[in-house]
Amino acid sequence: MRVNGRHYRTIWLEPRKKETIFSIDQTRLPHAFVIEELKTSADIESVIKNMHIRGAIVIGAAAAYGMYLATLEAPANEHFDAYVLEAANRLKATRPTAVNLAWAVERQWEKISRGTTIDEKISLALSTAMAVAAREEEACRKIGEYGLEIVKQIGGEKPGKTVNILTHCNAGWLACVDHGTATAPIYAAHDAGLKVHVWVDETRPWNQGARLTAWELGQHQVPHTVIADNTGGHLMQHGMVDLVMVGADRVTRTGDVANKIGTYLKALAAQDNAVPFYVAFPSSTFDWNLRDGVAEIPIEERDSGEVKKIQGKCGDEIKTVLLTPEDSPAVNYGFDVTPARLVSGLITERGVCEADERSILGLFPEHR
Repeated sequence: MRVNGRHYRTIWLEPRKKETIFSIDQTRLPHAFVIEELKTSADIESVIKNMHIRGAIVIGAAAAYGMYLATLEAPANEHFDAYVLEAANRLKATRPTAVNLAWAVERQWEKISRGTTIDEKISLALSTAMAVAAREEEACRKIGEYGLEIVKQIGGEKPGKTVNILTHCNAGWLACVDHGTATAPIYAAHDAGLKVHVWVDETRPWNQGARLTAWELGQHQVPHTVIADNTGGHLMQHGMVDLVMVGADRVTRTGDVANKIGTYLKALAAQDNAVPFYVAFPSSTFDWNLRDGVAEIPIEERDSGEVKKIQGKCGDEIKTVLLTPEDSPAVNYGFDVTPARLVSGLITERGVCEADERSILGLFPEHR
C-alpha cells in the first residue's frame, strides 16, 4: 500500500541494515506516521504487547523477525539454542488469541533447529522471517483476487449502483504485511473501477476502524464513512449494507471464527437481514487442532483502562481522557467467536469455501 504516494509494508528489513527491523507504530495513527526501529527480540515483544504492531498476520510476521533477532543476540556458544527457545516462548506469550503468532514462531524454531552451526542458524532464521512475510503478503493478494469476484457478483445485481461493504476492526494492510484481508477485495474492486463504499465500524475500545481502517481507505481514496459500533444493524435493516467482510485471528477446522470483539453481533445482524457475511484470512490463521471455537479458543482479556479511557487529538497534542466514573469497574475482552453457522463463506488464498469442515478440507486436503 501507499502512504503519501510511497509504497510501504507494515514491517520490513532494509537490505543494508540487516540487524534492524522497521515497522509502523500503529498507536500513533492517524495523527502521526511514525516508523520504529526494532533491534532486539524484546523490542518485538514490546511492540506486539503494546499494540504498536497489531493484526494477526503482521503479528506473525513480527514474531518471525523477532526470532531472527534472537539468533543475533544469542550467545555464540552451547547456550545458543536455549536462548532462542526462551525468546520463542516469550514471543508466543505476548498475545494468546491470534494463532499466526505461534505458527510463525514454531515455523522459525523448526527451521533454525536444522542448522548445524550458529552462522547457519542465523542465516536460516533470516531467510525464514523474510519467507513468512512474503508468504503472507502473497496470500493477501490472492485473497483480494478471490474476494473481488464476490464484490463483482453483488455489483452485477445492482448495475450502476454502489456496493456498500461493512467492516469491523482493521483487517487492512496495517494488520497484515500488505494488501489486507477483508480490505484486499475492497482495494481490488476500487482499483478495477467498481463503485464501492465502506461503512467503517469505529471498533471500541482501541478504535482500530476509526483510526486505522479509515486512514488506510483515505490513503487509497476509497469512499468510506465511519460509524459507531452500534450502527451496523440499523444500516442493514434499511438495505444500506450489501456485504459484511471481516478478518480473523483464529479459525477452527470447522469454520468457527475468532475476531475482534463485536464481530459476533455483526454476524447476528447480518443473518437477520439476509446480508452476506464473509471472513477473509490466510491459511496460517487456521487452528487445525480446534473444533469448537466458543469452547476452545482462548479469549484475551486486556487492561480495563482501555475501556475507561480514550485517546485523541486535542489541538496539536495527543491526549488520553477518562470516559467513565473513576471508580467504575470495567472489563475488556479483546475478541469474540462467531459460530460457523453465521458465516456465508471463508475467503482464503486458495479460494472461497463454506464455513464447514468438509468444504475447508476440500481446499486444504493435507489437513484431513
